[in-house]
Amino acid sequence: MVKVISLLKRAEGLSHEEYAKWAVEEHAEFARKLPGLRKYTVNVSNGGDAAYDSVHELYFDDEDARAAAFGSEHGKAAAADASAHTSSRVHVLTTEHAQL
Repeated sequence: MVKVISLLKRAEGLSHEEYAKWAVEEHAEFARKLPGLRKYTVNVSNGGDAAYDSVHELYFDDEDARAAAFGSEHGKAAAADASAHTSSRVHVLTTEHAQL
């Protein structure tokens, strides 16, 4: 299983509350439509001076499934939606090693 960790900083002009609503409610709708997505978690910062406003975790069976999801129509729509609501995004492709 592979996991994509996405670190997002909200776009200027969006309040923390507006951004949190977008991340948890609106943007999550895009993730639900990604083909091959096994699990999706959104973590929203508590505000303040956080370097990022949210951390998103997307789980796929393998690299091929991840590439197919992000290359799909829904994947491209999700990327466009994220670009419209964020000032920066960092994606880290990982293999999770759960310890507990």
